[in-house]
Amino acid sequence: MEFIYEYQKEHPQQVKAFLKEQGISKGLLAKIKFQGGKIFVNDVIHNVLYQLQAGDQVRIVIPDEGEHETVLLDETPIDIVFEDEHILVVNKPAGVSSIPAQYHPNQTMANRVKAHYKRQGYVNQVVHVVTRLDRDTSGLMLFAKHGFAHAKLDVQLREKNFIKKYQALLSGDVSSLQAHAQIELPIGRDYTSLIKRMVSDAGQYAHTEYWLEKRSDEFALVDIQLHTGRTHQIRVHFSAIGCPLIGDDMYDGTMNLPLTRQALHCYELHFTHPFTGEALHFHCPLPTDMAEIKQTIETR
Repeated sequence: MEFIYEYQKEHPQQVKAFLKEQGISKGLLAKIKFQGGKIFVNDVIHNVLYQLQAGDQVRIVIPDEGEHETVLLDETPIDIVFEDEHILVVNKPAGVSSIPAQYHPNQTMANRVKAHYKRQGYVNQVVHVVTRLDRDTSGLMLFAKHGFAHAKLDVQLREKNFIKKYQALLSGDVSSLQAHAQIELPIGRDYTSLIKRMVSDAGQYAHTEYWLEKRSDEFALVDIQLHTGRTHQIRVHFSAIGCPLIGDDMYDGTMNLPLTRQALHCYELHFTHPFTGEALHFHCPLPTDMAEIKQTIETR
């Protein structure tokens, strides 16, 4: 894979400093140097110490990544929302984990995405997960199709230039919900469980913003934007204010409806394309199980 830049500064600068400004890390530079990549300046191979002059054209060749040989293939088709040579956005169904684990090495989105790459014959078949979702959360997931794209997207995540929105169906004391509110409660481990979290003064700062969309006497639909990314953050926060998610037995949500998972769906992603600079906005409607409950709220 090749990337081309034009050096436009008046004063000379070393190649490595210029490439750092383009988002190329020391690790990627090492990969270019030792794994078959190349750096050209005006079509002549140079090393990273070469001094660039105004008007120079810099072309980098990044070696192909091949594949993670230990990641198994799952041929289940994926629901592709968007794909180009750098990124892949998919709609993850509920009940599918994002990445393999020690005792569950297959049937995850990573396994399915790798099989998709294999079917398409892509030279880069390493699966780079940028945004992951809990096993029983549905909706939009973003994958980078090579390490350079992953690194540039990670910068956006760290700088909070990335908007990820959810919709959730709530039970409990829904009459207490405001039209718009912030939940800022620290989250830490619940030491009675290996996976459960809880609001704890000893936990990490966590910030959830929500907007009330619809409400009946028993249930509510809210739009949610996360400002931090703690484990189970949405589930813990809404349980803490007395409005746990429908179907979320871990955090005391009602289990009296035909919904066998927590009613949580990632329906919007906003970010900047890592190479074109285009503002990207993806939307994914509620899946059938949540849409049916939403309809009962609307008709009550």
